[in-house]
Amino acid sequence: MGSDSSWMAEAVRELGRRRLVRRAGRVMRVMGHTLEVAGPTASLGELCALGRDASEGLGEVIGFHEGRLYVVPLGPLPEVSPGTPVRFLDRQFRVRCGPGLVGRVLNALGEPIDDRGPLQGPLVWRAVDVPAIPPLRRGRIRSPYATGVRAIDALLTLGRGQRVGLFAGSGVGKSTLLSMMARGGRADVNVIALVGERGREVREFLEDDLGEEGLQQSVVVVATSDEPAYVRSKAAFVATAIAEHFRDEGMHVALMMDSLTRFAMAEREVGLAMGEPPSSRGYTPSVFAKLPVLLERAGPGAEGTITAVYTVLVEGDDPNDPIADAVRGILDGHIVLSRALANRGQFPAIDVLQSLSRLFPSITTEAHRQAAERVREWMARYSEIEDLLRIGAYRQGADPLTDEAIERMPEILAFLRQKKGETMALEDAVAQLLDLARDRA
Repeated sequence: MGSDSSWMAEAVRELGRRRLVRRAGRVMRVMGHTLEVAGPTASLGELCALGRDASEGLGEVIGFHEGRLYVVPLGPLPEVSPGTPVRFLDRQFRVRCGPGLVGRVLNALGEPIDDRGPLQGPLVWRAVDVPAIPPLRRGRIRSPYATGVRAIDALLTLGRGQRVGLFAGSGVGKSTLLSMMARGGRADVNVIALVGERGREVREFLEDDLGEEGLQQSVVVVATSDEPAYVRSKAAFVATAIAEHFRDEGMHVALMMDSLTRFAMAEREVGLAMGEPPSSRGYTPSVFAKLPVLLERAGPGAEGTITAVYTVLVEGDDPNDPIADAVRGILDGHIVLSRALANRGQFPAIDVLQSLSRLFPSITTEAHRQAAERVREWMARYSEIEDLLRIGAYRQGADPLTDEAIERMPEILAFLRQKKGETMALEDAVAQLLDLARDRA
């Protein structure tokens, strides 16, 4: 009798876990790209099928108010009319992950768009919206990460598992620098997210910047600027989930996202459509809440790591843009690209004096740190008197340190320049820095 009652209790629990009645609602109103649905209750993030035969596509529940649900289609807005049925699927959004993704180009929902057929190899489903690893379960960042870019590896050394922002205005070389890091970086796999990118530039990035060699060790997730705001936002989380999968397999992953600003803009559109009041420069409060939720998911795990580089589009070249300011406080460093340097033809246009790697002191040797400090001191001194030099107001011999900075500057500029197709090992970059900083006989 006891065993029978135990079996029945388990059956009741199983029935409770399963929904025996198909839940459905109907469209009552369309607000921009958001559907207002009347019907049963549903949880945030639950997927639903739009249309009678679900052929119109999928949607996701993003909010509710006074008995109505707000649903955003995961794709172009389907043909809807008052009363269009919406069936709830009792599951959250997931994406397929595995080695078969490497070398492929995916859309914001994790589906291939590169005309190379379906995804192959062993694949597992992974939830996209998951919390970050708890702080005490993260590994420590103890070793440097080689990017292949001499200026970064020598003067702004990154650690494996570090998260850094790449701050720049439009047209200063962010995408080119990302591609250099993807080709020259020492990661097991790259996960590259192009969020809100111009459709014309996607193929240019893949063929000209990344190249076939870079693509063969990368997973590229693309959401172009003409796609719905929620889909653009979802691309950032899909790319992060894919990177987390490889990290949990013990791999060292480079996650590169271009751009975090367009992710924030997409979240702003969603928030405004939901009736959220704007705050700083039109951005809604939920944008600033979502940024740490996304960014904290990168970093070291128990074994593998995610070294993340996020580009931040600085509006009007203003470094105090609200998104730039918020991101700078979350990440472990920032690399600033200067329009003035780009106008002079210096590429990559990294402003070393305005950039910072918070982990530089803990992952470099004493000799490396001293050499970097000396070179930065010369650059700072030269920057102070550069205007005087242009008008001929500085008198040679007035200050020995300034004279030395003027003498060394041509070598420093040559050291900072690097061609797009050129890569350099971290050890070689540090050796060149040590040679640059040594005393001349």
